[in-house]
Amino acid sequence: MEIEIYGRLFVSGVFISSNHMIEETIASNWTSTEVRVRYAETDQMGVVYYANYLVWFEIGRTDFCLQHGFAYRDMEQEDGLYIMVAEARCRYKAPARYDDELVVRTRLTGMQRRVLIFGYEIYKQRTDELIAEGETVHVITDRDGRPRTLPDKYRELLLGKSEIRN
Repeated sequence: MEIEIYGRLFVSGVFISSNHMIEETIASNWTSTEVRVRYAETDQMGVVYYANYLVWFEIGRTDFCLQHGFAYRDMEQEDGLYIMVAEARCRYKAPARYDDELVVRTRLTGMQRRVLIFGYEIYKQRTDELIAEGETVHVITDRDGRPRTLPDKYRELLLGKSEIRN
């Protein structure tokens, strides 16, 4: 259930809006993931279809977790926890086209007990041109979709590695 009260967005009773105060503001280092634009990801004009940028954000986020010591799949299977997308934003700055090689840069930008916020930048690898940037806000939930607190082991991995990773 999503509800807005006095300009604050709540999902299942958890405050998630990235536009307000965050328990911890993180300035973690970026991780990088390379993707190549497939023909199926383009529209009739030969430009990448806008929704694919959100897929690339997910690829970057998955790699971010792996590079910080855990697989998201293991979090689901072993702990019964899910990182549910509650909000997504993407600003498109330049088009990507078929066969472009891209770099998806991902970092953790905020954290609450039950919320993670990731930032993204997508660049054309050859020219280093920024083509998109965005953010996703996630609520930690159990299998039934109820908000849960992020366990310390994941919090420590995300925070500890983010401080030393290049």
